[in-house]
Amino acid sequence: MTLLLVLILLPLLGAIALTALRGNDRLATLVALGISIVELLLIVPLWIGYDPGGERIQQASSFDWIPAFGVHFSFGMDGIALVMIAVIALLVPIVIGALGSTDKLPEGRGAAGFLSLILVQESLTIAVFAATDVFLFYVLFEIMLIPMYFLIGYYGGPRRQYAAVKFFLYSFLGGLLMLASAIGAYSLADDRIGAGSFDWATLVGVVQDAPLSTQIWLFLGFFIAFAIKAPLVPFHTWLPDAAGQAPIGVAVLLVGVLDKVGTFGLLRYNLPMFPDASQELAPLVLVLAVIGILYGAVLAAGQQDMKRLIAYVSISHFGFIALGIFAFTQQAQVGAVSYMLNHSLATGMLIVVIGMIALRGGSTRISDYGGMAKVTPVLGGMLLIAGLSTLSLPGTNSFISEFLVLLGSFETRTPYAILATIGMVLAAAYVLWLYQRLMTGPVRGDALVGAGGGPGTAAAPETGAKKTIKDLSVREIGVLAPMVVLIIGLGLYPKPVLDTISPSVEATLEAVAPSTTLQEGN
Repeated sequence: MTLLLVLILLPLLGAIALTALRGNDRLATLVALGISIVELLLIVPLWIGYDPGGERIQQASSFDWIPAFGVHFSFGMDGIALVMIAVIALLVPIVIGALGSTDKLPEGRGAAGFLSLILVQESLTIAVFAATDVFLFYVLFEIMLIPMYFLIGYYGGPRRQYAAVKFFLYSFLGGLLMLASAIGAYSLADDRIGAGSFDWATLVGVVQDAPLSTQIWLFLGFFIAFAIKAPLVPFHTWLPDAAGQAPIGVAVLLVGVLDKVGTFGLLRYNLPMFPDASQELAPLVLVLAVIGILYGAVLAAGQQDMKRLIAYVSISHFGFIALGIFAFTQQAQVGAVSYMLNHSLATGMLIVVIGMIALRGGSTRISDYGGMAKVTPVLGGMLLIAGLSTLSLPGTNSFISEFLVLLGSFETRTPYAILATIGMVLAAAYVLWLYQRLMTGPVRGDALVGAGGGPGTAAAPETGAKKTIKDLSVREIGVLAPMVVLIIGLGLYPKPVLDTISPSVEATLEAVAPSTTLQEGN
């Protein structure tokens, strides 16, 4: 059994164990946290054992599933998948550790069930990134919707059912289009080599030589599924509702990791399997990417709800990732992949900090706050760090990603790169405006000042009694500290990540772009 399989199975076993701990929330939380930390520690030997100069797919394993149709339980990883697996392994213990500081579960709905679903989601997400059988990828792509549906629909806000159903239907229908294209690729393999197959490497070798018209139809089935998942404009409307109604910890996983399945799919499936169609349709994708950058940034600046603001910020950032992918230069695509990691860190921290603010103030509305830095200076500092990473300040982790995307895109997609830079300016505006409204000025709002109370007190909505607004505890600082270290560390020294993903990016580009394009991007 490979270490990768252990990473997939361990959270599932942990989720089963948690079912025996219903009614004991404290023990269930400790057990779930312990399992997630072990999972994170296993990433260390997995990363050390990965050879960037070795085989494209490493930690490979395969077991028969439906041999008559060439379907297997096949798993493996390249550098891109490794980075995303590391992200989910990092965020899950942070989400579990922050539970109680960011979310209060609905009364009568214990932590054991919630944490079981979180661990199942972790297992399925790792499996999606590791799948090397296209049919298995599709099955996991659809199944991973189930725990997220219940996490939103059972534990979310007042409009949780609407948000959960909308999330599920969008992604499920996109998955059906992907299935249709996968079946088309299977049939093409049957015609070309005399045996149908869903093996990723086999299909890459077969489908990339298909006529352009065939590639375009198959490309669109995969692309729409991934554009919904990412999401790209105009397939984005489910995200603000889902992120706005999801519990904070669930929103971290939704925006930080699950959405990356979409951009990962573009890199793993669309580009190498349909290279001619990717080149032909790139201008369309780039238009959608730039629209998303500007549209998401403008709407983020106008939001009054902090969670919905972050959803629109993510839509804008996914536009940068799509721009980097379809610029077809190595610099831009390395930037796009590292952006997938760095967006998860920056946005993940921003969501957790906002959850801590909302739990203290009892509201996610920005207008309910003001002057919090006077009451909670450490919390204000954490919000500033997350915000500066979100706007890609030099010295933070996101800067190098955005810089590489724009630099590489300027080589081959100059007009799109120029328009995208406007999004950088807008990012500075909405992040700094958010910080200003929440943290600066006089302490104000019912969320912070109770009737007759001074700074640092708040009126409990049920009783009108005053409560103290406290700064971050030692445990809360410990939860945020790993993300602070990575945001600053990767901002100053991104080489380990860039070295890991560069060979996989180069292999992807070799399939889709002429060698001259690769040289131009270097």
